[in-house]
Amino acid sequence: MWATWWVWVAGGMAVAILEVVLPGYIFVGFAIGAVLTGAVLGLDLPGAGFIAASPANALTVFAVLSLLAWLSLRFALGVRRGQIKHFDRDINED
Repeated sequence: MWATWWVWVAGGMAVAILEVVLPGYIFVGFAIGAVLTGAVLGLDLPGAGFIAASPANALTVFAVLSLLAWLSLRFALGVRRGQIKHFDRDINED
């Protein structure tokens, strides 16, 4: 199951649908990582044998690709205005 490319792509699509239902840019990195892992396996790109060798290898590659996808999206889209709040004084100060 770990070496089947369409399982990774279907899982990525399911997580992408979950991102649409629960927006917040949390699941989109996982969706892209799963689809990319499936693409590497399906297209038999270099590294496909390493991924298919064991479930630990597949999950490691998936985690790395997901993190890279999330970081690149975060860099490209940036932080939304008002997302980060800075406090200059404590509400308990007199």
